[in-house]
Formats: sequence, structure tokens, C-alpha cells
Amino acid sequence: MDLLTIVIIIGYLLITAYLGYRGYTQTKTATDYLIAGRKAHPAVMALSYGAAFISTSAIVGFGGVAANFGMGLLWLTFLNIFVGVFIAFVFFGGRTRRMGHLLDAHTFPEFLGRRFQSRFLHVFSALVIFVFMPLYAMAVIKGGAEFIAAVFHVSPEIALYIFALIVAAYVIPGGLKGVMLTDALQGIIMLIGMTILIFSTYFMLGGVIDAHQSLTALKSEVPQSLAAIGHRGWTSMPLFGWASTKMPPAGSPIPPDPHNLWWIMVTTIILGVGIGVLAQPQLIVRFMTVKSQQSLNRAVGVGGAFILMMTGVAFTVGALSNVYFHDKEVITCRILDDSVLMDPGPGGKQKLKPISADASDDVKARAKRFITYRLLNEPSTAPPHYVLFTPKTQIERGSANAPDVIRPGLISIARTISNETTMQGNVDRIIPTYVNSAMPRWFGVIFMLTLLAAAMSTLAGQFHTIGTAIGRDVLQQVTSAKPERSVLVTRIGIGIGLIVAIVLGRILGDNIIALATAIFFGLCAASFLPAFIGGLFSKRITKAAAISSVVAGFFTSLFWLLFVNAKTAVGIGLCSKLFHKAVLVPEGWSVTWTVVDPLVIGLPISVIVAAIVTFFTKPMDESHISKCFGK
Repeated sequence: MDLLTIVIIIGYLLITAYLGYRGYTQTKTATDYLIAGRKAHPAVMALSYGAAFISTSAIVGFGGVAANFGMGLLWLTFLNIFVGVFIAFVFFGGRTRRMGHLLDAHTFPEFLGRRFQSRFLHVFSALVIFVFMPLYAMAVIKGGAEFIAAVFHVSPEIALYIFALIVAAYVIPGGLKGVMLTDALQGIIMLIGMTILIFSTYFMLGGVIDAHQSLTALKSEVPQSLAAIGHRGWTSMPLFGWASTKMPPAGSPIPPDPHNLWWIMVTTIILGVGIGVLAQPQLIVRFMTVKSQQSLNRAVGVGGAFILMMTGVAFTVGALSNVYFHDKEVITCRILDDSVLMDPGPGGKQKLKPISADASDDVKARAKRFITYRLLNEPSTAPPHYVLFTPKTQIERGSANAPDVIRPGLISIARTISNETTMQGNVDRIIPTYVNSAMPRWFGVIFMLTLLAAAMSTLAGQFHTIGTAIGRDVLQQVTSAKPERSVLVTRIGIGIGLIVAIVLGRILGDNIIALATAIFFGLCAASFLPAFIGGLFSKRITKAAAISSVVAGFFTSLFWLLFVNAKTAVGIGLCSKLFHKAVLVPEGWSVTWTVVDPLVIGLPISVIVAAIVTFFTKPMDESHISKCFGK
């Protein structure tokens, strides 16, 4: 790291530490620690909401997915703004703030528990959050670690530990006041970084029109594996339809279908995250931090513009990175070897490994050629970089005093194929690779701060929510502990959540960031959304209906994740161990069932259960309803 980089990073960390300290000094009561004293400024609230919502999983994970799947992901940006900001602030925020104040609720599980007078609902919701939110936190940490590792050539494990220590330093002592103050700073940094990124990208690619025309022209470069499941180019939506392909007998691989990508993109990514945002506990609690509905209305413009600049830029740049890598990328380096052979394994889906001298003819036939190189500013002891060699790759050997030049001519996902991946590449590395290759070094530092800010702001909200779930919502309900003791256990819970997220980040593989985020968002929506909406808008919904809805939505989604959705069921492996089948879809049924997201099944079931149970049970006590809704 050069001196400028060190100074910028140290300055950023010092300011973050100061804001965390301010939050600590201003935290006098449990209300201060849990909901910032209900006096947050609307601009601070909007930036905190946006910064907690948008993380490295959105910029790195979903940006990489956009590079792979195309600009259809911009529908998620639309839902993020329309549902996640406008609907959430104008229709949900005010009622949540007012009802939360009337019920003296400080957390989302406490809100549900007091609205429906149910200790079970309070504790069950808290346990769902405490157990599953570390999966989402892992996605955020992993997204930041990928970029840190690429910029500073350190291991992702070291980056995970750095994130954990920094976030713990201001979340544990400062509570939500410290979180929201640092969120506002980090939101401003994120806006600066993403603004530079989008303008630089369009300038480098010849302007808006030329850039998008070039991306459309790359349709013929879509990998066969993506074309087989409905990819029709990076400026087109995937092929829509319901598969005619049937499930094969047990033990046979699940065949691809030309409609799969549409269901993956729309149900898992766009709907899962776009609707799931309404039931995110760490975001809902921010509605309780402002003084009035007017403050929420004032925050809509700031929040909407922020989300547009975050997800809109990330998804656009992600898709356009294909044009840069294919047409523009030039690697100035020292070539070490231009004919390194790597074995992708049978079927081309295993982790690449070097060809041995005594390799069989079959292994040599399926081998892939790579170029290994070292950048000019890297020491001779640094590990080499790998880039796939194709017929379009160009190599120019320099003289003794001139560097070598490589023009890979690859699309984004192929640019991430290396000795550490399979031939399918790693979408989580596309955005870091693009920034390091296309942008000057100084912007790499700015963008690193952008990702640090995005990761730390989201992690702060996540771990604060994880800690309050176990401290305020479980311990205090089960043991009737004093509020001061619940704050202590909350801080311990934050530490436990950090450890679990780090462990998950180390053991889970590639291409996991966007998937883990979508899983958690969808699980929250199916579990909590009907009860939450019913509690806010209906005086008729009953305690039994809310409990039944939450339980039905949660276990339906969990069943679908473990036994039906191929991506998660095969990855977890529980279905295979219990039933000796990859998924529990009967033979002869459409394979589309294996790519339908659990949200599409769990949320309707949760709604139906809430409606039926409400119809057959008595309304709640009128005095309690009057307390919830006020005069």
C-alpha cells in the first residue's frame, strides 16, 4: 500500500471510531441503544436506511449477477425504490412508528409480540432472526473480503477478521445511535464512489449509446450453459415460460430447461429481494427512530435517490463490464508462462488443477490453456495471476525494457476463471476484477472505501438486530431480566453473530453472495410480511392467525429450501442424505419446480393461513386494539 492509501484508510477509520464514540456517549438508556432515542433526523434516517439496505452483497454480489444475467436485474432497482422506499416510508413507516411508540416497542420481534399479545410470536421471531441473519451477514462480509483481497493481495480470511473487528468496535458500545451516525457518513462515501464509477464507465466505453449498443452486440458471446437456460443477451430479459422438461428418475442429473433463468432471476432475485425488503427487521426498526410521519415523507427523496445510485449503478456497470473485458481490457504485465494447462475435471465443473506430467490422454484432451502473469508493481514472490486463453486472446511480448501485453477478449464471467475456480467462474469476483483492471489505482482506494462503507453500514444494522434479538427479545422475555441486563446480553449476542458469520464465510463456497441475500430476504417475507401488514392495517386479524401465518410461512419456505429448490437443496445435501434424491420433486413433474423460489410458495401460503384462521377465530380485545391504533 502506498502512503496515500494508508492515510485515506486511517482517516476513514478514525472518523468512524469518533462517530461510534459519539453514539456511545449519547447512549444513556435502553431506548437510546435500541432505537436511537426516537429522535433521528430524517436525512440521517434515510441515509442509514439506505446504507443498511444496500451492502456489498448488492454492489459486488448482485452487480456480478447482472454481469452474468444482464440488465433485466434493473427491475430489482425499480422494486427497491418503489416498494423498499416509497411504499415502505409512506404507507408502512408512519404506522410502524406510531404503533411502535404506542406499544413502547423497541425491536421488530417486540413489535409483533406486543401487537398480538403473544410471547411465543415475540420469541419465535427473534430466534428466526438470530439463527438466519448471520447467513445474510456472511454474504456482506464475503462481498467486502473479495474486494479487499483483490486490491491488497491479502487472503479473504484476513479481510473477514478485519471487518469483524472494525464493526464490533463501534456497534457493540454505541448501539443504534453509533450505527446511524456512521451509516450517514458511509452513505455519503457510497454516493461519491458510485457516482464516479458510472460516469467513468460510460466515458471509457464511448458514451451511453455506444456502450449499450456494444453490449447488445455481444449476444453471440453468451456462454452455452446460460443460453441453455434461456439467456438471450445482456440487454434482453430471459425466455419466459413453464418447462416442458420433466424430472428424471432418482439418481439422474436434473436437466437444464430454456425457461429456468427467467424463474431464477424473477422469483429469487427480483421478487425475493424486492418484496422481502418490507419485512427486514434491521430496516423496520429505523421507522421507530424518527419523530413523525412528516420526517418519513421528507426522507423519501433522499432514500430513493440513494437506492437508485447504489443498485442502479451496480447493475448497469455489472452488465457493461462485459463490453470492457471483451473489447477494451489490456493487461500490462510480465508473462510467466502462456501455455499452462489446467484440468477442469469430468464435465468441466470441478475446481481447476494443474495437469501432471503423467496425465492420461482423456485429461489432456479436456485441459484448458491459461496464461500466468505478474503485474509490473508486484514482487517476484507474489503468486501469479491466471487468465484463460481463447482464440480471441492476443499476446504481445515486450523487449527487455518493455512490458508484455495481454488482450484477453473475454466476457466478465470468463475473466474470473482462474486456478481457484471452476470453469463456471465466480460472479462474486467480477466487480472487484473490473474496478482493479479498468479504473486507476486512486479510484480503487475510493471504491474500497465505498465497499467498506457499504459492508460496515449493513453489518452494523445486522449485528445490532442479531444482538437485540437474543438480548431484548429472548432473554428479557424468558427471564424477565432488567433492561440494563438485556443491553449487556445484546452486546454478547452481537459478538456471537459476528463469529457465526465469519465461520459461514470461511466454509461456504463461491457464487454465494447474492443467493444468501435472496434466501434471507425471501425467508423474512414469507414468515413475517402477512402478520406485519395485518398488524399494521387490520383490526380484525387475530393472535392465532398471526402465529399460524408466521409458522406456516417459515416452515414452508424452509422445506422448499431444503428439499425442492435445486440450488439450495443440492448445496446443503440434507435431501440427498435423508431420501437419496437430489430434490423431492416427483418424476415426470416439470423441472421448473426446482428453480421456483420458496417465496413464491411460502408467501401465498402464509397469507392464506392468516386469512382462514382470522375468519374462524374471535377478534382481539377491543381495548388492546384501541391501544395499538390510538384515537
